[in-house]
Amino acid sequence: MNLFLFSDGSVSPRQGIGFGAYLAFTNAPENISVLSDLIKTKRFENTSSTKLELQTLLWALSEISERKIVAYTDSQNIAGLLFRKDRLVKNQYCSNKGRRIKNHALYKAFFDCTEKFDIQFHLLSGHMPSGCRHRIDEIFSLVDRASRSALRSYLKRHPRPVSGVANGR
Repeated sequence: MNLFLFSDGSVSPRQGIGFGAYLAFTNAPENISVLSDLIKTKRFENTSSTKLELQTLLWALSEISERKIVAYTDSQNIAGLLFRKDRLVKNQYCSNKGRRIKNHALYKAFFDCTEKFDIQFHLLSGHMPSGCRHRIDEIFSLVDRASRSALRSYLKRHPRPVSGVANGR
């Protein structure tokens, strides 16, 4: 039996704070809105959009015991990463100029982790108009909204101080 995994993230680049969200299930109910209760969210610090997508997926996979997974993401980086594995490993995660690539540790963790699963990645177009969505897109939209909502809620409770303003000046 396949486990269906949907993951997404929402980040505040200015604060380096992001929230990842994932949803995992084996059988989708008729009314997909009940899936909202199964979505898990987690805060990540010192992150970026690319890094957050990887962090979220790795977190989700760390909590999953099923081995056959169909994963859905709107991250082009994640969807294409397995195709880049041989080249990245061969070059020891270095660029053509010999410098270690950004997020190399997460890429290595991704490759190590995905070897434990029979996993297929499907790239979705994120933020589609509701009239153009299929059932998979509607499910993904629940996860997307959960990560954005968690981030907005956090930022309301923890506003970033205005730079240059100190001691009431």
